[in-house]
Amino acid sequence: MGEQKASPEKRGGGLAPLIAPEGPLAPLIAVVGSDGSGKSTLSADLLAHVQQTRRAESGYLGLGSGEQGRRIGRWPIVGPPLHRFLDGIADRLREPGEPIPGMLAARYALNKSRKRRAKFDALVARRGAGITIVTDRYPQLEVPGLHDGPILAGRATTPRLAAMQAQERALYAEMAAYVPTLVIRLHVDVDTVMARKPDHDRALIMRKVATVPLLTFNGAPIVDIDATIPYEDELALAVAAVDRALAEA
Repeated sequence: MGEQKASPEKRGGGLAPLIAPEGPLAPLIAVVGSDGSGKSTLSADLLAHVQQTRRAESGYLGLGSGEQGRRIGRWPIVGPPLHRFLDGIADRLREPGEPIPGMLAARYALNKSRKRRAKFDALVARRGAGITIVTDRYPQLEVPGLHDGPILAGRATTPRLAAMQAQERALYAEMAAYVPTLVIRLHVDVDTVMARKPDHDRALIMRKVATVPLLTFNGAPIVDIDATIPYEDELALAVAAVDRALAEA
């Protein structure tokens, strides 16, 4: 139940620094991958498997922004144009080459990341209480703008925006310093994702699929699984990997 913890970057303001519990942390299994890779289904089945032998709970660290935007898009009359406007802001926030679109958008992004950090604090506390966590996402720094990385991935054009971006990066550095016990990294092709999630933006899915291999989570143990194989085979591979990791934790 020991915890591997990397050194975080210099922290920013907004929340008290994460302090590791005095005792060891229970294991954490993170299932990661593009939208449509089956993260939620696999993590739920893995949680049920782990609960057969130990105290375990799910850990949700998402922000719900994508589904929230799609719900807005279904509103009558104003929904579609508002959804397009919000998507445009989100695209500019996550694009490294684009300028951050103003203080209002930056405050919105920083507030979202602070909410994620608060969820992470609660998750660490549960691990400190001896509860194993299975989650279908995990904060990271390798790919800003995607995969639960920093939201402010764009270019800061003023000192104030740069300071806010640094604050957000510090929040993610502190979270990413808690290295998962095991990462199950799911790989899927774009056509499969679009067949499973036809309402998603293909260009964005292409970026997400292409960047999954870049996710290393501070050197965490990673098992790569093809999420297009029959699900029973995928689950068997994942269960075997989880059992090995828990036996060694």
